[in-house]
Amino acid sequence: MAERVEKVMRRQERSRSEFNREADFRNIDEREWRQLLQYGEARARVKGIGPADVDDLVDEYRDEVRSSRT
Repeated sequence: MAERVEKVMRRQERSRSEFNREADFRNIDEREWRQLLQYGEARARVKGIGPADVDDLVDEYRDEVRSSRT
């Protein structure tokens, strides 16, 4: 793993601290995304929302966003 990190750092001309900082941010983002996804799945089960409903809900949301911009 250390060799892979070194290769990437050299290729991107980045310091170890820059590399680690970005990795930390990505890790935090990934964990937050997983928590949000778990929350959304749990709320959808409670409300009886299934996968077939998702496209309609996304479309409704996009319509609301578009109408609020005009």
